[in-house]
Order: sequence, then structure tokens, then C-alpha cells
Amino acid sequence: MRRVWLIGLLLSACSSMPARDVSLYQSLGEQAGLTRIVEGMLLNIAKDPRIVGHFANVDITLLRDKLVQQLCVETGGPCQRSGDSMEEVHKGLKLTRSDFNALVEDLIAAMETQGVPVPVQNRLLARLAPMRGQIIER
Repeated sequence: MRRVWLIGLLLSACSSMPARDVSLYQSLGEQAGLTRIVEGMLLNIAKDPRIVGHFANVDITLLRDKLVQQLCVETGGPCQRSGDSMEEVHKGLKLTRSDFNALVEDLIAAMETQGVPVPVQNRLLARLAPMRGQIIER
């Protein structure tokens, strides 16, 4: 009798477990999805008077490629990051919290345009949040 109760308890616990977590990379549409998100973010930045000036002398194609690569790595995709550290890339730019927040808002708007569900957006933002200290006021 005790064994039947234990089996019943285990089966009910298994049925209430969430389904296997799909990787963040897959949830964002893999390489093609990340590229659409980054391109959308860059278009949003181009229309954002708060931060567009920071991108005036930037090779946008190279930036797009590096951002897609960075997001691929951060989301568990099959990419490897290359190039300078976040600190080096942002050194001397003196970006503020407001600048960083504006970029995040532009990223969120791009994800919304692509139909990325809010929980998936939040998972990505949580992965990117630690970079804040490597970017602002450098």
C-alpha cells in the first residue's frame, strides 16, 4: 500500500512539472530572429533623438554583426564572441544610465515588433543586465 501511495505521489509531481525549457536562443528565433531583433533595435535607435548621436560615426553593419553575435552567445546559441571586451568597446564614450535605458527601450520595442513574448524578453534582459556596469560611465 505504501508503495502505491509513493508511486501516485511521484506521478502527480511529474505531471505538475513544467515542460522542458526551450533555450532562449530558440525562443528568440535563433540566428534569423536575433538578426531581426537587432536590425529593429538599430532602426529604433536611428529614430531616437536621445541616443542616435552616439552612433554617428559607427559602422552600422559591423555593429549589427557584433550585436547579433553577442546576443547569440548570451542566449546560448552556437556562436563565440570575438573582438574587444565590453569595457574596451565603450571606453571613453561616457554613456549615462539614461543612454543605456534608452537603448534597452529600443531593444524592447524591437522585440515587441517581432512578437517576442514578454517572459522571453525578460529572460534576455536578465542575461544582458550584468553588462550595464561594463558600458555606462566608461
